[in-house]
Amino acid sequence: MSARRRLEQLAARHRLAADAVAALERLLALVAADPAAPTTVREPSAAVDAHVADALVALELERVRGAGRVADLGAGAGFPGLVLAAALPGASVALVEANGRKCAFLERAVEAMGTENVEIVNARAESWREGIGTRDLVTARAVAPLAVLVEYAAPLLDAGGALVAWKGRRDGAEERDGAAAAAATGLEIVEVRPVEPWLGAEHLHLHVYVKVASTPNRYPRRPGMASKRPLRAST
Repeated sequence: MSARRRLEQLAARHRLAADAVAALERLLALVAADPAAPTTVREPSAAVDAHVADALVALELERVRGAGRVADLGAGAGFPGLVLAAALPGASVALVEANGRKCAFLERAVEAMGTENVEIVNARAESWREGIGTRDLVTARAVAPLAVLVEYAAPLLDAGGALVAWKGRRDGAEERDGAAAAAATGLEIVEVRPVEPWLGAEHLHLHVYVKVASTPNRYPRRPGMASKRPLRAST
């Protein structure tokens, strides 16, 4: 099946506007053509599922579909951030990425797509002070263990905001650490949803945390500490 036909299927499934389909098609074309695209899955016929369908499946969550102020952490090649920006034109989406070369690619991607609701933030999540308390949704895909993601996201979220983390097969130890980090930072795990973004996809899950209390002032810790000394269930 062509990438265009698959995009049309995804548009029907997720109720996307026609201009979103066109923007996503241009994004896939750039990923295929740009040698600096930071992904190993570049062929549009494969990337449409591995990247686009995988991102769009989060629209099954009302918290995602209704988001107004989004931060995508470790944005990389723009998945899920750029895909959600195309799908949610009324939302403001910040792509938070510490690597300058990846940010340069994201700038080219935004230009190619023609999206106007995207801000590129060249910073670590812990260093983005302007983002503290400003987001109702934080997303992260293939970035870090759950406990680290929770610590990154909690300071950025407004009260009632949500972290949605894309993960594969469930890991009990990782989830317990994530729950411990959530308890320490004002979040609470509310759902682990199995998803099937394309036919035959297995062991894919969206982990959803909601901010239920204020994050203590000691968070975020200085850059690098969340990954070097992650919050754990045993501590």
